[in-house]
This record gives sequence, structure tokens and C-alpha cells, in this order.
Amino acid sequence: MNVVVFTKQIPDPNEPWALDPDGFRLVRTGGLVIDDADRYGVEVALRLRDASGGGEVVAVSMAPSGASSSLRTALAMGVDRAIVVSDEALAGSDALSSAKVLAATVATVVADAVVAATESTDGYTGTVPIQVAEVLGWPSISYVSAIELSADTLRATRQTDAGNEDVECELPVVLSVTAGIVEPRYPSMRGIMSAKTKPIEVLAVGDLGLDPTSVGAAGARQVVVSAEPAPLRARGVVVVDDDDAHERLLALLVDLKLL
Repeated sequence: MNVVVFTKQIPDPNEPWALDPDGFRLVRTGGLVIDDADRYGVEVALRLRDASGGGEVVAVSMAPSGASSSLRTALAMGVDRAIVVSDEALAGSDALSSAKVLAATVATVVADAVVAATESTDGYTGTVPIQVAEVLGWPSISYVSAIELSADTLRATRQTDAGNEDVECELPVVLSVTAGIVEPRYPSMRGIMSAKTKPIEVLAVGDLGLDPTSVGAAGARQVVVSAEPAPLRARGVVVVDDDDAHERLLALLVDLKLL
């Protein structure tokens, strides 16, 4: 079974993030790391490959300046190879533009399934996996919390507001998995060493047959027009107990219309 797993490279969340004041885009200079949410997708992809008895797992990422160092983490976990789409034309891409690029990249691979995290840490749109499925013309299953593979059929349990839902569909399929679906493995020393020799292919928009004006800022349907710091949290109310704290707390809750 051949599986594509999306592995987004983001600025280190342990460091302060900044926005470009001209386009209000996240500054992506410096070191990038693999989105922690994508580790779950990588683990699911590896388990699907192994459960099927063979095939390959291909990590796919979009990144500026051909950045690929953080993909070595996925390769060290057991991913077979990686593809990075890097092009100046991609700057300013919205969710749909990203989905078009990712779908075109998937089309270059003979894949039976695509695995992605539910949403990225730096975007939180939660729409890209579904949009990729729509562009590819594949079925999609979102918020997957459990998976079972049987021949050419995949069974999944997905989380909904009303409870769990069991879904069954034929391959190929796009899956977006929740954090906690599995426990991601830690790269072994052998995996870390082998990752150094695994291939990482760098592609441009033209290599995918896409019109550069259909992606990036030129093709974006969403534009950020302003950004400002979040307001500081107001100081809370301190109730000092003078044998009437319970009455004052009740009155406060009534004033806040919580009772």
C-alpha cells in the first residue's frame, strides 16, 4: 500500500512568531520544524503500509527555499522518501491554493491513501484535507480516531459532535486524523542514520503543471487586511473571605449571568 502523508514545516513553536507587516504573513525564516500534529499522521501512514504487507510512505510538504531539514524527522521515523514543493509563487497561498498544490503533488505518486492531521498548528483552518480530496475526486474521512484496513476497504471511526461514527469506503481515500489516534514512535538511532540517505525531491509549481497565477497571493481567495495584538487579559476579581465570601461569590455569578 502506497501512502502519502502531509508533513507541514512550521516555525519552532518554542520561539516567538512574527507576522510580515506588509502582507500579514507568518515569517518563516530561520529553522523550521515538523508540525507536532503531523507526527500522528506519519505514524498512521507507517502502520497502514506495514499492515498491508508492503508499499511505501511518501512525505509531502510545501516550504520556502526548498527547506527540508525537518522532514528528516519523518524519514527517521520510517517514511521512505519525501517531496518538497518550493516556489516563490507559493507565497501568500490560502487553504484552497495549498490544497491544489498538494493534490497535484499526490497525483505524481501512485497512492492508495493520503493521511493528514486534522489541522495545522500555524493555520487552524481544518479545511485542507477535505479540499485535497475534492480536487482529487477522492472520498474523505475527517476526524478519524481509529482505522482498520481490510483488502481494498478501509474502515474508520470518526469523532462527531453527536458521538462516534463508523465509516467504510474503498481506496483511494483522504484521511485526516486526530491527535491521540496512535502513539507516534520515536526515531531510533538506526532510523536517524538511514534518514540521511533517503531521497528528498524538490519540485516547483511548473513541475506540477499548475499555473503560477492560480496559487500563492495571485490566486488567493482569502486576504488578511489587518492584524493587531490580542488585548491583555483583564485582572480577575479577588474575593477576600470575611465570613461572607459565599454570598459575594453568588452575587458575582448572578451579575455575570452565570446563575
